[in-house]
This record gives sequence, C-alpha cells and structure tokens, in this order.
Amino acid sequence: MDFSCVSRIHECLLPLLSKLIGYTIIATSTVCKVPQIYLILKNKSIEGLSIPAFEMEVVGFTISLAYCVFKQLAFSAYGELVFLVLQSIIQVGLMYYYSPSGISTWLKTGLYCAIAPVLMAGHLDPMLFEALYASQHAIFLIAKIPQIKENFQNKSTGQLSFVTNFLNFGGVFARLFTSLQEKAPVSIVVGCLLGIITNAIIMLQFLIYRGSQPKKLKKVE
Repeated sequence: MDFSCVSRIHECLLPLLSKLIGYTIIATSTVCKVPQIYLILKNKSIEGLSIPAFEMEVVGFTISLAYCVFKQLAFSAYGELVFLVLQSIIQVGLMYYYSPSGISTWLKTGLYCAIAPVLMAGHLDPMLFEALYASQHAIFLIAKIPQIKENFQNKSTGQLSFVTNFLNFGGVFARLFTSLQEKAPVSIVVGCLLGIITNAIIMLQFLIYRGSQPKKLKKVE
C-alpha cells in the first residue's frame, strides 16, 4: 500500500469536508431560530423563556461575529453567526413585545445599537478585541444558566423550541470540527467545547421534562 498516496488523499479530503460542513452549518443557521420564533408568535407567549439568557446570546453572537470579521477568517468558519445575530435580535424583540417592558428595555436596546456598529467596524485596539472575545465565552456560559435554571424551577422547558436547541447542539459539534481543521484560534475551540456542555444540559432537560407543563401553568387541585 502506498501510504504517501493515502496521506495525500487524507490531506485533500479533510479540508474539503471541513468546507462542506462549514457551509452546511451556515445553510442550517438561516432557519435555526425560526422554530423558536414561530412558537413565540403562535402561542403569543414567552412562558418558560428567560429574557436575560436570550439577551446575553445576542451580545455573545455579536462579539463573535465582530471578532471573526476582524481576524479575517474564512466565511465558512463563521458565516452562521451573521444569521444567528439577525434571528436572535428578532427573537429578543418578540420577547420584549410579549412581556412587560420599561425604561431598562429601551436603555439596553439603545446601548446595543450604539456599541454593535463600533464592534463590527473593528474600531478597537487588537488587544482589547482579544480580551473582549475571550470574555464572550463567559457570556455564552452565563447566557445558558438562566434558561437552565428556569427549566429546572418550572420542571418544564416551556416555550423553548426543541428543534432550535437540537440544531444548536449539532451545530456546535460540527463547528468544533471545522475550527480544528481551519486552525482557528484556541479561544474559538474553547468556546465550542463550552457550547457543547451547556447545550447538552438543555437537551437533557428536554428529555427529562418531556410533556411536562410549567409549574406556574398547572391548575391547583
């Protein structure tokens, strides 16, 4: 057997597979949060959903997208973030609409609209950008905690979409492979690993609380 030939095939196949998976992730991301948005619109309710969790997701996705653009990574390595940011903003907007809102909601919205363009334009010191990106791992980790806690307290996943979370779970695994193959910064790989852990917990909650109704919706006997 010509091992050098096998090695060459291996070297050509993995990058091709990485690109294919990368663009598949991007294609899937265009509808990733649509099931969650549909559930909110259909039921006109955000019962069981943690607003802070979804707000933190918007912040985390925005930082990630700005960083990847700043580092000039291949679009196949981060393209899904474009669609996730847009869908997450729509999702949070609906959550604001179907929940009591006050001055804090407008302040948070205004602050985001002021800071996001600065990040996307890359008008930050490189070292500060690195530090900010490193912090987004903590942001995503913290973002999942309120929702995990909400599910645990209600013993239900409420209006949380199984399809959206399943796509998130599978997408993080796929992105880990492409990040390793594309030799992305270690910080991106760490983020993928943290994403796998937190998404796994929520998927486990879907299995445990399957068919359960939030405690606050149950009728008192």
